[in-house]
Amino acid sequence: MDVDADKAAKSDYDYDLIVIGGGSGGISCAKEAASTGAKVALFDYVKPTPHGTKWGLGGTCVNVGCIPKKMMHYSGLLGESMHDAHMLGWDVPESHKEAKFSWEKMIETVNNYVRSLNWGYSVQLREAGIKYYKAYAKFVDPHTVEFELKKQTQKVTGKYILLAMGGRPRVPSNVEGNELAITSDDIFWKKTPPGKTLCVGASYISLETAGFLHAMGYDVTVAVRSILLRGFDTECANFVGDYMKEVGVKFKTGVVPTKLEKLDDGKIRVHFKPSKDDEEQKADAKMEIYDTVLFATGRAPETKELCLDKTGVALDEDSGKIRCSKEQTNVSHIYAVGDIVYGAPELTPVAIQAGKLLAQRLFKNAVNWMDYHFVPTTVFTPCEYACVGYSEDEANDVFGEENLEVYHMKNNPLEHYSVKRKNIEGKEMHNTIFFKVICDKSKKSKIVGFHYCGPNAGEVMQGFGLALKVGCTKDDLDNLVGIHPTCAEWFTLLKVTKASGESAEATAC
Repeated sequence: MDVDADKAAKSDYDYDLIVIGGGSGGISCAKEAASTGAKVALFDYVKPTPHGTKWGLGGTCVNVGCIPKKMMHYSGLLGESMHDAHMLGWDVPESHKEAKFSWEKMIETVNNYVRSLNWGYSVQLREAGIKYYKAYAKFVDPHTVEFELKKQTQKVTGKYILLAMGGRPRVPSNVEGNELAITSDDIFWKKTPPGKTLCVGASYISLETAGFLHAMGYDVTVAVRSILLRGFDTECANFVGDYMKEVGVKFKTGVVPTKLEKLDDGKIRVHFKPSKDDEEQKADAKMEIYDTVLFATGRAPETKELCLDKTGVALDEDSGKIRCSKEQTNVSHIYAVGDIVYGAPELTPVAIQAGKLLAQRLFKNAVNWMDYHFVPTTVFTPCEYACVGYSEDEANDVFGEENLEVYHMKNNPLEHYSVKRKNIEGKEMHNTIFFKVICDKSKKSKIVGFHYCGPNAGEVMQGFGLALKVGCTKDDLDNLVGIHPTCAEWFTLLKVTKASGESAEATAC
């Protein structure tokens, strides 16, 4: 198509690109498209939670996800490191339990920073020439969306449309009194201290929240129906859970809440039932009273109220997510990125990259595609866990157990081991970090999985993510000179294999 014909085609629509959803993926795509000269509109509207919590532009990550979570996690780490500071000469209490913690001050700091990011995004959109509609868009037909602004119904059309609405926490409807529970959409904007808290679910969101609340000094219990961190490496997930138990986070295993009751003093009585006919689970299923109950039992894509039936876009029947091929839905001009895409990792950097590359293909004739394989990620639990590549169970299924060599090691971080950190029982903690490298023996021991549980896990794994992506082998890893003294250097010194049966535990650091 020549330039004049292209302009004529564009003039048939109000916008070259309409983006529905002002989160990481949507903003990334909108900005990249606008940088090419495309005329872009972005719609974003946050429906308040049942408890009235709402937030600004930027999506889940900025407002009720990665950013406030990392800040609260850091707050918890600062408290736990008070013992280290005391032992290394600082005039502070030996235990953070002896120090005063202000939830109100912490939440003020977190919320103010998030609001600054909201403002920054709106400025970026304005400077890029993107029309920002703070309105809820619904489809009228495949190229037209309808919305209400200033009590007037309006419509605009787009040549291309990107769906980037993300998801929201899902609270099980079969739990009586579930309206009393909050979710991750509420905890990061909660103005009052949570007090004694029940975190329902074994997801990373549940464990991360339980971890930082416990580190802040609150009495926290995690209700687990079956296994921890489903979809991650089982051994690493259990290592994280065991560490959390050792520092004092409580677990009710094999139970599910059935009823929540609000008491006269405002507290919540929770009734449980065992998920199996097991005596230990029956003991854990006793009802208990909490100040706050937080459900982290999964998320649902924001696809139901968009009137997608008027576009012909097909949804996965079970999940409600959108099935795509290279971000393109079954309707050729409608695309999707982020958490609403079936099979895509629910990670902010994935959405950002996918949105940026899509805009380049649409408006720059680029041919680069998003690679959803081997994406590194981190769980910010008290013992952080980062990984890239296959879990051990996945690798067994893909490559065959007989073709794998698994190297592993437990060790002690210098910073914690030297000051003799103690567990909930007052005993010295040891072997609190874990390494695992999974190799395919049939391909010269090519590494297919890196796993690490320990301090600064995300920082450690970022570089190893690149190593995996470019085809690193175990010989490459062995020939790498480590940086001393760090936790990451132990990846270059792994000798013990699971097959050998030798102990993987360290006696020092």
